[in-house]
Amino acid sequence: MNEIIHAAGWTLIHFLWQGALVGLAAATLLWLMRGARPAARYGLACAAMLACLLWPAFEFASALQATPHSLQALVLAGGADTFAQSDLLASIDNRLPLLVAAWLACVGALALRSVLGLAWIARARRTGGRNQHWQQRLSQLAARLGIRREVGLRIVEALASPITAGWWRPVVLVPAALVARMPPELLEALLAHELAHVRRHDYLVNLLQNVVETLLFYHPAVWWLSRRIRHERELVADGIAAQLTGEPRRLALALSELEKMQFASQRLALAADGGDLMQRIRHLMLPPQQRSNWKGLLAAFGITAACLAGYANARVDAASVPAARTPAVVDFRSCAKPLWPQEDLQAEHTGAVTLSFRINAKGDVTGSRVVRSSGHVGLDKAAQNGIGKCRFSPAKVRGKPVESWQQMQYVWTLD
Repeated sequence: MNEIIHAAGWTLIHFLWQGALVGLAAATLLWLMRGARPAARYGLACAAMLACLLWPAFEFASALQATPHSLQALVLAGGADTFAQSDLLASIDNRLPLLVAAWLACVGALALRSVLGLAWIARARRTGGRNQHWQQRLSQLAARLGIRREVGLRIVEALASPITAGWWRPVVLVPAALVARMPPELLEALLAHELAHVRRHDYLVNLLQNVVETLLFYHPAVWWLSRRIRHERELVADGIAAQLTGEPRRLALALSELEKMQFASQRLALAADGGDLMQRIRHLMLPPQQRSNWKGLLAAFGITAACLAGYANARVDAASVPAARTPAVVDFRSCAKPLWPQEDLQAEHTGAVTLSFRINAKGDVTGSRVVRSSGHVGLDKAAQNGIGKCRFSPAKVRGKPVESWQQMQYVWTLD
């Protein structure tokens, strides 16, 4: 369990810079692709969101494979300097259980919110009213889009914008107010928009977005990417609906009617009011000219290559970074005062000896060597005998006791 907690904790911490790198690369590429089709930008944003999920998953799996023994080798190779440099890592490492517990609590709260949203949609699907005329019209539009699955239609009171839910058995939930007040041709345009989501299987992507948002809720890049995905997705669906109806202006008018209404956003469903409504209306009425940008494409490849090279270099450099650990701590009650060698005492020998000694995973001293001699062999050996009688709380890597080396100095003086 300790290995899982520590692997999860460091994965969450590392995603702070990993998510920032993915977000920066995505923002740059999307800017370079500002003249491309919405579908291309949507694909790029989805790829970036997928990277936000797969990169931490890879880091977590790698951390679990890094056993305490392999980490121990890194600690031993650094000697005393390594111990001094890893104080901050050790401090963070000790707080990882609290960090993981807080993360799990937030994930649980967000997951509960998602479950409640799904339950609300399921209830609306069961209890929503039916309208034979609009159900027939929806089926006709679905057939024109090549959708072979049956798409249901339910009329819901507590709703202000049409939304699409479900993948295998999709359903379009329509507000009762729209059925009563909106002109039929405008409502038909909104239904065409919802059917575009069904044809593109956008509901599944939306569920994946919610998983990433739930697991990586603490990173702003994730929420920015998710908003960008929803915006580009709505533009793509608008384009399909405009083609289906043959009148982009009709859909633009329907969206302008939605803008006048106060609506709620359903994250687990796909709503016609997603994205920036005014920007969507402008996009329908004055579509930007699509242009190829081979220079931007080259720049995109360059940025991607630079990110991959930087990550590869970071992975290599990480091999030289000591693993986060807690150092061994001596139990002074177990240490006996070193006996002054009789010959050195009579000769009034003094000096300071620096010892490097090995502590096993049980806290016993199993070996020592003289790093800096006092100048007298007897005093050096007496210091080694003294440290050998001490007991320690062993060093720990990822919460597990490991063998380690530490240093101590004995000063021999005569009062």
